[in-house]
Amino acid sequence: MTPNRKPLLTRSLAAALTCLGAIGSQAARAQETPASAAPPASVKAVERGDALYGRPEGGAAAKLAPVAGPPLATPVAKLPLDQLKVPDGFKIEVYASGLANAREMTQAPDGTLFVGTRTVGKVYAVLPQAGQDGKREVKTIASGLHRPNGVAYHDGALYVAELSKIWRYDDIAQHLDGAAKPTLVYDDLPKDEAHGWKFIAIGPDNKLYVPIGAPGNILMPPDTHAQIRRIDLDGKNAEVIARGVRNTVGFDWNPKTKQLWFTDNGRDWVSEDIPNDELNVISEPGKQHFGYPFCHQGTFTDPEYGWGHSCSEFTAPAALLGPHTASLGMRFYTGTQFPEAYRDAIFIARHGSWNRTKKLGGDVVMAKAGADGKITAVEPFLTGFLQDNKYVGRPADVLVAKDGSLLVADDYNGAIYRVSYGK
Repeated sequence: MTPNRKPLLTRSLAAALTCLGAIGSQAARAQETPASAAPPASVKAVERGDALYGRPEGGAAAKLAPVAGPPLATPVAKLPLDQLKVPDGFKIEVYASGLANAREMTQAPDGTLFVGTRTVGKVYAVLPQAGQDGKREVKTIASGLHRPNGVAYHDGALYVAELSKIWRYDDIAQHLDGAAKPTLVYDDLPKDEAHGWKFIAIGPDNKLYVPIGAPGNILMPPDTHAQIRRIDLDGKNAEVIARGVRNTVGFDWNPKTKQLWFTDNGRDWVSEDIPNDELNVISEPGKQHFGYPFCHQGTFTDPEYGWGHSCSEFTAPAALLGPHTASLGMRFYTGTQFPEAYRDAIFIARHGSWNRTKKLGGDVVMAKAGADGKITAVEPFLTGFLQDNKYVGRPADVLVAKDGSLLVADDYNGAIYRVSYGK
């Protein structure tokens, strides 16, 4: 087992979380939470796979539930562009609209952007050239799929991850009209709906990486769940490279060390302020356990499953990302358009909480590392999706575009934004 590292909570990170709306002392309080703490006295009688499992019946918590977005993509004229804020020197614009429930993104060398969805069963292609009206054409290249959240482009083919299957669409550039016939790559995946949507990527080793979330809020996961797998591109030789992963919907490789970093969503209904979502790093593939369901945010054991365990048994987070912020897509910045201070930083889309009375997240933050590679600060980068405790948009993924700009998928509005510098 990998020795425990204390999760980062430096003054700079605490300050960053405070400016993001978090409570700076939350980790200190978390360390005081005993494993023997009793679960809420009264919880709703729902299945463990339900998002509301463990929610107290009384008080303000009883009114909290997942946030539903608009049923259709928001018209471009009504997108909240004027409410979105980026640092001085940057600008934000609408890159594409009309992509209902836009989630994970991947880009081909010619600039074509492919976008998966979680709730509408479609995969889109956004053509790189804008028309005279400034709009880019959006094509639906696949439909009728079951939660095709994950997309990854490689050697002319598009890999698409449904809930329980991964497909490959060969020579995708010639089939943007939706006529491509996919090849089944891998189907040894659970069919649980809870945390079943997939974020996929192809690593520097030319292998396919796919997560399998825990099939509920808090439970003892089967041996087939709460993990990240690595698979050959033909679907063979699957292996588990990380366990104790509750629900990751975003990961990327450090361009220097080639280590895999990933976000993970913490459990619900302990309290409003704990646990934090996590940013983790796999330094020893196949040997690390990241805590779920025994330990959360590296500092406190679970009230139900933590008995007999210590957080020192598990790999601690590299950084904390705020309580219930739904930290999803993340990418290392590998472009050259942004200033030097942004090189190799990690951009993270925080979808935003739904199980807090005061919502938190709904933004893109940037995690900075020091010379030793350890995270020294988590700072706001793109804000404004949360207004008066209501969402006007929800970031689901980020992607460094071929020109070095940053693309941001907003599944609430069905739009892609482009953040650029100095242009």
